[in-house]
Amino acid sequence: MAGRNEDTLHDLSLLGNQETKYLFEYSPEVLESIDNLHPNRDYFVKFNCPEFTSLCPQTRQPDFATMYISYIPDQKIVESKSLKLYLFSFRNHGDFHEDCVNIIMNDLIKLLDPRYIEVWGKFTPRGGLSIDPYCNYGKPGTKYEQMADHRMLNHDMYPEKVDNR
Repeated sequence: MAGRNEDTLHDLSLLGNQETKYLFEYSPEVLESIDNLHPNRDYFVKFNCPEFTSLCPQTRQPDFATMYISYIPDQKIVESKSLKLYLFSFRNHGDFHEDCVNIIMNDLIKLLDPRYIEVWGKFTPRGGLSIDPYCNYGKPGTKYEQMADHRMLNHDMYPEKVDNR
């Protein structure tokens, strides 16, 4: 089984860079992808970001969430450092919770053209109410489109007891 070599990583500008610049405004251009070395296999890649922050567009108060991103890659995978910097760029971005998860999903679809992707934001309560938006996408005309429909229809049928956030 072949692994990555230096030549396959030459287009990455963030990985290994010791002079990382953290962007404080929404910056989808920071996202980078690399070739999927296993395009003949379905597998999930899951990212958990327990320190996601954005701003309420009305009050400008911070919103905190754990952001879950899961996808089945096709030809490309997201480079994880670029994803961290991208998610960090929401820090001063004002958008509602529902918009944040959809923006993240749309940007990753544009970058990766995955077979399947889902993004779930579990936001901490504000005023005694937590909001947990979920969105997903399956490549049209494929079994992944059917998978997306099934997962959406069965999403969160057994919600957890929320007593610690």
